[in-house]
Amino acid sequence: MTDDSSDEKWQIGAEKLTDVYQGMVSVVPPGLMDFSDIMTRDLFGGIWTREQLDVSQRRLIVLGVIAAIGGPNTWKLQCKSALKRGELTEDQVREVLIQATPYVGYPRAAEMVGTTEEAISECRREAAEAEAAADAADETN
Repeated sequence: MTDDSSDEKWQIGAEKLTDVYQGMVSVVPPGLMDFSDIMTRDLFGGIWTREQLDVSQRRLIVLGVIAAIGGPNTWKLQCKSALKRGELTEDQVREVLIQATPYVGYPRAAEMVGTTEEAISECRREAAEAEAAADAADETN
């Protein structure tokens, strides 16, 4: 990165990336990878921070695009992030895929069904583990 405005935009992007993905995607320190610098600065410091759409609206767009082009790992990350941020319920995550199916085709959508259920199961498990840890901490205090 070369100037203060670029550094500031990268910092804003790093904060937005952490918020959007609830810490599930690590922010690569600046200067280590050009790709990460550009993604953090331009995608998260520029596009995801625009005021015209909120994060949940942007997420629905991203989910639609991923349903169309494929990418089960990215689909899973987006689903988990939407669930953790409270943007979508489990049923709504499933409904996004149902809505997309006639447009993207059954074979493409079918690839995402199992991934969707994995994301939901993982979120449930992680929430239960966090609750158990909080309960255990309360008991020791």
